[in-house]
Amino acid sequence: MSFWKKKSVLVTGGAGFLGSHVVEELERRGCRNIFIPRSAKYDLREKADIQRCLCDSKPDLVIHLAAVVGGIGANREHPGSFLYDNAIMGISLIEECRKSGVEKMTLLGTICAYPKITPIPFREENLWNGYPEETNAPYGLAKKLMLVQSQAYRQEYGFNSIYLLPVNLYGPRDNFDPASSHVIPALIKKIYDAKTAGDDKMVCWGTGSATREFLYVEDCARAIVAASEKYDGSEPVNLGSGMEISIYDLVHLIAKLMDFKGEIIWDRTKPDGQPRRCLDTSRAEKFFDFKASVPFEEGLRKTIDWYVAQVEK
Repeated sequence: MSFWKKKSVLVTGGAGFLGSHVVEELERRGCRNIFIPRSAKYDLREKADIQRCLCDSKPDLVIHLAAVVGGIGANREHPGSFLYDNAIMGISLIEECRKSGVEKMTLLGTICAYPKITPIPFREENLWNGYPEETNAPYGLAKKLMLVQSQAYRQEYGFNSIYLLPVNLYGPRDNFDPASSHVIPALIKKIYDAKTAGDDKMVCWGTGSATREFLYVEDCARAIVAASEKYDGSEPVNLGSGMEISIYDLVHLIAKLMDFKGEIIWDRTKPDGQPRRCLDTSRAEKFFDFKASVPFEEGLRKTIDWYVAQVEK
């Protein structure tokens, strides 16, 4: 508590899905000086806006969560803008933070940075052993560049920044827009809409054979704040829950939790994405004592309940 009471913290993306939970976790730990830049006032792709943001907030610590993100469909449709926006935002922000004397940065990478074929469980040392899965490679590589910059700046300037690699997140306040949402919110909305319309079937992308690991957003927020306080190393650190589930089983689990009894049809003309995802999370436990605590079904129920409450209020 005493650590955070003394800190002025800038949280980019602090009004978003993950960011709002990180801000709440900071407040729980006693942080009272939190600055949340809004995109309408600060365009973090623009050097002048970044400089103005840092001048206005005067942070000791910057947690960089802002990103242009989306599911497989959005990544396939906007590879250029996903690469440019995320790369220029990270490069410019790290440079301006260094120049302005920020004490520390926490940088959020992505599971999409890993090679398409990576031994299970994904270990941080595997990051450079191949090219990412094609549909989200531009996004993954843009975020991966922050790791290179972080390590280079530590070497040349002694700049303290850390790099975290979260697995797929889910939870209340997620993005449920079908044009840009990730798999869990997309499925929850699709099943809710099918039930509301009285449909007796639902179409899902791919074969269902791909696997994913999921981390409840409150667990991820706890990990980010813990790492920001306790970890000062140059090596990337995975954030995950250590579980793995196939998309086929995920669809049927959400259908069961939402009491949808219709037929599930698989559209095999659509991509599966990366074949498997499951992380080795031993570094996070070793370096800042983080282990996920929210059971998967419990997290799914909370997410479903939140979404239903929003659309029915």
